[in-house]
Amino acid sequence: MRNLGFCLLAFSCWLLTSCKADDEYSTHACRFSYNNMIHNDPTLASALEANSRGVFCLISEHTRAGVHYIAFENNLGQTSKQQETAEEVEAKFILGLNNGIIVGFQTLNTDGPYGGFVGYDVQCPNCVRRENNTVNPNYRVTMESSGVATCSKCGKKYDMNNGGIVQNGEEGDTGLDKYVASTTGPFGLVSVFRR
Repeated sequence: MRNLGFCLLAFSCWLLTSCKADDEYSTHACRFSYNNMIHNDPTLASALEANSRGVFCLISEHTRAGVHYIAFENNLGQTSKQQETAEEVEAKFILGLNNGIIVGFQTLNTDGPYGGFVGYDVQCPNCVRRENNTVNPNYRVTMESSGVATCSKCGKKYDMNNGGIVQNGEEGDTGLDKYVASTTGPFGLVSVFRR
């Protein structure tokens, strides 16, 4: 039954986004489907609640002593981690350019098929482009409680509540790379994919 839920959510994401060509989404690899009904992770749930707009959660994957974990950190300072199930390990998640995606409901731009729910890559797109490094980039943004993400390398600030737009950019700079993201609620399914 859980596999059916994953398949239906992934198919819905594909169907809603494949009907029109849209350049707003990243072409970098990303594949993440997570069932928070199994894990009941409160840090992740805080960003999956439509009534808690402006709360964003950074998701990354780690391995320690051969055991796979998903780590969660929200922009309010809450952290947690969950051991992956055998099914999740087998799924081989791809978390953006370098093991990190951010999800949450925006306070602005709430229209669209997912009511303003977004998925961003954690890497600064302008540093990735400037350094021409998509193989192993290390230009992570850090999240502030206000919903602003700041690049640790160049200092550019991105408004996660407004489509990830760059706030202090120069001509030619772009906002955070976005992925197709959907959720069924705080203790439901969350999916983030490349379009």
